[in-house]
Amino acid sequence: MAAMNTPSPAVPDPSPDLLQRAAAVRRSAMALGQCSDQERRAAVEAMAAALEAHRPAILAANQADLDAAAAGLAPALVARLKLDPAKLDGAIAGVRQVAALADPLGRRQLHTELDQGLVLERVTVPLGVVGVIFEARPDAVMQIASLAIRSGNGTLLKGGREASCSCAAIVEALQAGLASSVVAPQALELLTSREESLGLLKLDGLVDLIIPRGSNELVRFIQDHTRIPVLGHADGICHLYVDAAADGDLALRVALDAKTQYPAACNAIETLLVHSAVAPSFLPAATAAFAAAGVELRGDAAAMALGVPHAASEDDWGREYGDLILAVKVVDSLEEALEHIRQYGSRHTDAICTRDAEVAERFLAAVDSAGVFLNCSTRFADGFRYGFGAEVGISTQTLPPRGPVGLEGLVTYRYRLRGEGHIAADYASGQRRFSHASLPL
Repeated sequence: MAAMNTPSPAVPDPSPDLLQRAAAVRRSAMALGQCSDQERRAAVEAMAAALEAHRPAILAANQADLDAAAAGLAPALVARLKLDPAKLDGAIAGVRQVAALADPLGRRQLHTELDQGLVLERVTVPLGVVGVIFEARPDAVMQIASLAIRSGNGTLLKGGREASCSCAAIVEALQAGLASSVVAPQALELLTSREESLGLLKLDGLVDLIIPRGSNELVRFIQDHTRIPVLGHADGICHLYVDAAADGDLALRVALDAKTQYPAACNAIETLLVHSAVAPSFLPAATAAFAAAGVELRGDAAAMALGVPHAASEDDWGREYGDLILAVKVVDSLEEALEHIRQYGSRHTDAICTRDAEVAERFLAAVDSAGVFLNCSTRFADGFRYGFGAEVGISTQTLPPRGPVGLEGLVTYRYRLRGEGHIAADYASGQRRFSHASLPL
């Protein structure tokens, strides 16, 4: 998790109403953490059923958001905001997949007999309360809420103003689902104003983790204005390197998917690196294919000499477009590609296309990103595609959790020690000695 920072005086104290609501989430989370696996599983299933029952209202609310925001939003944000029937069906399927996942709580990670009758264990437990702030992603509400309830955590959710109607309709459905289970609907709370989102940043003691999902500016602001641990990523600057030993057809297929399948996603590539040995054959075909897909290519001098139509500036190498724009650079070696990724990458997801096993292993070992892929699209960097059911966000930090954060990223652990009147003084005096014998998990 990111370093904790001292809040700026510009961030106001939370209102009495927000404090009261956050305290209610905290109380509900404590009760939720004591629910059985079956009870939490049933609650998530009830949430999925309620989403289906509220489907017309959710789609109508999303259309209202689109109608209000379409003129003032960038195409990438409109794409993220849009919740069409297929996208809603996929999100509901993700909720059901979360319900079917194995229980992340109560797992014994360590079991040691310190001495006869003195037994230590480390067991997974919920974090407590998670605050999530996101922009233009109403489907994120369903992902986050299902993961939170399944892992025994309460949640404070703050969506972007552009998604206000969608978020309200979705949370209403989710709370209705929880009301039909043993889990209190108060375990989920929707924040609706900028003042409340700022107040959330000062809820240390009530909120255990903040997860921002949005722009670089949003993430940086949150990291700089809260004492609460922050988990997230600021940029999604992903690369695909086409090696000298790449299969050209395979590489082009992967590159097109990684850029065009959903260009607004943070795991879409923003830079294509091509080895000079294959650039003369690969780039003309790639330029034509990307042009047919509506992608604007911006290249360095070598790439432009091979047909890339627009010049790239220095700013293009470190830019997350979130759109049908791709920077292209010709490199002379694997080392040059690695250095470019090191200098401009965001440690999100980077990929290589090659048939050279040695080069592949060097790339996989050397790139310090949350996801490093071989001969496949960066678009696979996703909690649903990883089998997590959903994700609360993607973390690009080095400390865990890293990459798509699912259930296991929302639990911590607790040490439990059981004794029979053991006291430390006996060991300090030498009357007793530790055995530290491992026991079965």
